[in-house]
Amino acid sequence: MAHDEIIDRYSSLAGRAAAGPGLEIRPMRDADAAQVLAIYQAGLDTGQASFETTAPSWEGFTAARLPHLRYVAADTGTGQVVGWVAGSAVSARPVYAGVVEHSVYVHPGCQAHGIGTALLTTFIVACEDAGVWTIQSGIFPENAASLALHRALGFRVVGTRERIGRHHGRWRDVVLVERRSTAG
Repeated sequence: MAHDEIIDRYSSLAGRAAAGPGLEIRPMRDADAAQVLAIYQAGLDTGQASFETTAPSWEGFTAARLPHLRYVAADTGTGQVVGWVAGSAVSARPVYAGVVEHSVYVHPGCQAHGIGTALLTTFIVACEDAGVWTIQSGIFPENAASLALHRALGFRVVGTRERIGRHHGRWRDVVLVERRSTAG
């Protein structure tokens, strides 16, 4: 599906315009590596985004994510990447071929401007087109902004995985959210 078609579907799904003039949602490229990893590290540094504490190498990042389900939000004037979303397979077993786990990160200076909504909505449309029937993610319960974003885009809370892992010396819970495809 062409980028313009995805944006058209995004607009109808989101019920509002994209994140604003001057912003482009496009497939992630190798040239975006440094900016994507810097945004990832900034999110990790908050202690509220992931159990990870250090962003991987670009090779490690791309190896763990599906190449057809990686997008960035970029300023059309400067080319600066201000956010990204990417999906990973949850299992190599064929029965789970249509289930992906995703991550969405927005540059700390650009949050609360609709960029996360634009990225995640584009990702949802791309998943629908790719035959993905379940998108899931684990979110720390303290990450209220992420939980609100996901709820607004049709994700439901499946449950809380209590004390699932240690992070910075303490046990953390993770809220499991999912969005089931609405495609026929």
